[in-house]
Amino acid sequence: MAQRSTFLLWLRSALYYLGFYPVTVLYALLCLLIGPLLPFRPRFAVLSSINYFYIFWLRVCCGVRVEVTGRENIPASGAFVVVANHQSEWETLYLQLLIRPQVVVLKRELLKIPFFGWALALLKPIALDRSDRRGALRQLLEQGTDRLKNGLPVLIFPQGTRVPAGKMGRMNKGGAMLASRAQVPIVPLVHNAGLFWPGKSFIKYPGTVQVRVGAPIQADGRSIDDLHGEMALWMEQAMRELGAID
Repeated sequence: MAQRSTFLLWLRSALYYLGFYPVTVLYALLCLLIGPLLPFRPRFAVLSSINYFYIFWLRVCCGVRVEVTGRENIPASGAFVVVANHQSEWETLYLQLLIRPQVVVLKRELLKIPFFGWALALLKPIALDRSDRRGALRQLLEQGTDRLKNGLPVLIFPQGTRVPAGKMGRMNKGGAMLASRAQVPIVPLVHNAGLFWPGKSFIKYPGTVQVRVGAPIQADGRSIDDLHGEMALWMEQAMRELGAID
């Protein structure tokens, strides 16, 4: 029975990727043609629309659904820094639908992925060279402040890399530093996607990904340590409540 269940999970996941890869290649080619012709906001709307298909197809093939609480905490206008935990490839797809438009902080290597990375490069990501820690921080603060001044929310994964479900990992202060420098609020966000789409896992498990958005944390007149402490405490407590960490 267990072998049969595993085979069915593998089969459903294979079906997901049979739709994912061809659609990604075709849509990326279209985006590479028309994306450079569009201003950033309509460009983001067009390029990220493929994510609606990804999330729909994931639900159809693998039974993975989404439930969001605290959506009202996302500012309706103005710039802000979003900090989210990093457990899965899932959040790189869904969070572009939850916060629109946005600029994401990512590792530079992702832009080298054929088709997907090439199209992603059109969305003004802050692509960091993680081998140069000082240079990466300087780049984050300079480019992040520029994006925020232009009214674009910036998404940061303070854990820096994917952390398996059940583990917390270390949270860096980049998000708090950027919010303090630009004097914009931090919006903390957590989820438990790693329970259903483990990082680098082929098999996806049916269930409902819980996403929780916290109230904005105002940066006015507060120290970086104070901002980071409040952000990290809220995220850890919320992740425990969602079962994302032990």
